[in-house]
Order: sequence, then C-alpha cells, then structure tokens
Amino acid sequence: MNKIVKVAAAQLSPIFLDKEKTVDKACDAILEAGKKGAHLIVFPEAFISGYPDWVWLIPNSKGAVLNELYVKLVENAVTIPGKTTDRLCKTAKSAGISVVMGVNERNSESSGSSLYNSLLFIDSNGELMGKHRKLIPTGGERLIWAQGDGSTLRSYKTSAGMIAGLICWENYMPLARNAIYQSGAQILVSPTWDKSANWLQSMQHIAREGGLFVMSTCMALRMNDIPDEYNFKQLYPEGRQWINTGNSCIIAPNGEILAGPLESEEAILYAEIDLQQIIAAKRMFDVAGHYSRPDVFAFGLKN
Repeated sequence: MNKIVKVAAAQLSPIFLDKEKTVDKACDAILEAGKKGAHLIVFPEAFISGYPDWVWLIPNSKGAVLNELYVKLVENAVTIPGKTTDRLCKTAKSAGISVVMGVNERNSESSGSSLYNSLLFIDSNGELMGKHRKLIPTGGERLIWAQGDGSTLRSYKTSAGMIAGLICWENYMPLARNAIYQSGAQILVSPTWDKSANWLQSMQHIAREGGLFVMSTCMALRMNDIPDEYNFKQLYPEGRQWINTGNSCIIAPNGEILAGPLESEEAILYAEIDLQQIIAAKRMFDVAGHYSRPDVFAFGLKN
C-alpha cells in the first residue's frame, strides 16, 4: 500500500432532486479526480439527489406539502444495488479511484418507500464494498430518514488506505467513533451538512483523538440551485444567496488542516496525505491501542 496518497473532497452541489443529472455530475467529478491522480474521492452527505433542507423550514402540520416533497425525494433516491450504483462502480473502475458517495437510499429490502441517509463505499476496481446507514437522523431529519444499525460501522481496505465513514453528527457520538477507531480506520470520511466553526473544531479534535486523517465534505448549495417550482425557497430570508457555504476540509492526524476550508464555492479539494503520520501520531496517544484499557472498559455491539 502506498504511504503517500492523494485524496479529494468534492464540495459540489447536486442537480436538486434529479438523480440522473446528479449522477452525471458525480461521474464527471470522479473522472476528473482520477485524472489528477487521486486515490480517493469523497462526496457530501445526501449528494444524490440533494439534502432535504425543507425539514428545517416546513412544520409537520403541512402534510400535503411535505408529502409532495417526500415523493419527489424517494423517486430520486438510490436503490442498492441498482442502475445508479452500477454506473458509479463502472466510473470508479474507469478512473482507477475509490469513491465514497452520500445518497438518499430506498429501503429496497422491504417496502421501498422509506429512506436512509447512507454512504456507498466503492473501490478502485469498481466493486461496491458496502454501505453505511446513518444511525441517528438529527432533529427535523427524523421526519425523512429511518435509523441505521451498527452492522455498518466498519473500515474498508482500499488503495488509499483503510477508510470508514460517519455522517454529520454521528461524528459527535463517542461510541460510534470508538467503533471506527477499533476497526483500524486510517481515513475517516465525514460527509456533512454542518458548515459551522464548531463543526470544524470538532473535526480537528477527532483527527487528533483518533490519530487519523479526517475528510469533512459538505455540500455547497446556492438558492439558485433549488428550482423555482419548490415553494419552500420562499421561506429563506430575502436576499440570501447561499443555503450552505460548504467549508469542506481535509485534516491531518495532528489536527492540521491540509486543504480548505473552502467557503461559498464549488470545487474539488485535493491533499497529499502521508499514512506514516498516523503511526507517528499514535506513539503518544493511541485511542484503540495502548490507551484503550480493555481491562477497564468493554464495548460491543448488541446482538
């Protein structure tokens, strides 16, 4: 495995609630990152086909409005596996790059009408390695997404190293982080909707705590990215240009920001990371190693 690898964080906006066009844009970005020598590209939370920001604007009493939006979201969600994942895998193989993609996922194992906030993990050979479903949707998100379970808290071996993912405020859950650390992760991908300074400070702390690289990838979304047919646009403050400014960044195990934060712009961030920095960081503090104290603490997933 390479000790120094190039990684990419795609701070891009989707084609809102349009799966096919969003996948087109994603594939273009995957190919671009591959041409630039990246071993891994990470997309934002719910990139396909958009973060349902209306959950913070429309009260649950507005059932008819919420129903219409939810139907549109489900119709443009991803089935795993399916035509969308096949296309992403084919593009990853063509580009020779591993991909982590945030999606709205249909529960195809049962009704096909509920959604999960999920991450897809695809290796550079175009194989779908697995997925992770967000454990706890936050606040108004609970009106959209079901809860994932702990079976997807793991790392995947790729040409970029061992990668694992936690979505947005899952990163604030100490035991979820501990499970990721124990899985041997070298790169924690953290797709998010949170652009705040507090979030970035937490990402730097987590990089130091876990002794790993952190890739915080957030969607950059303008008001103009939401088609006028969606009336919830009128609920934003007048004159607002950006719904989310992004602030994506790539962070080293010592907490140093290697790339970003990138604000109010669509772009792909790149950084070269040295995996030996992980070993150096853990000489003094290894949260899943000599600092884990298994004689004192015991953690496990409930069967």
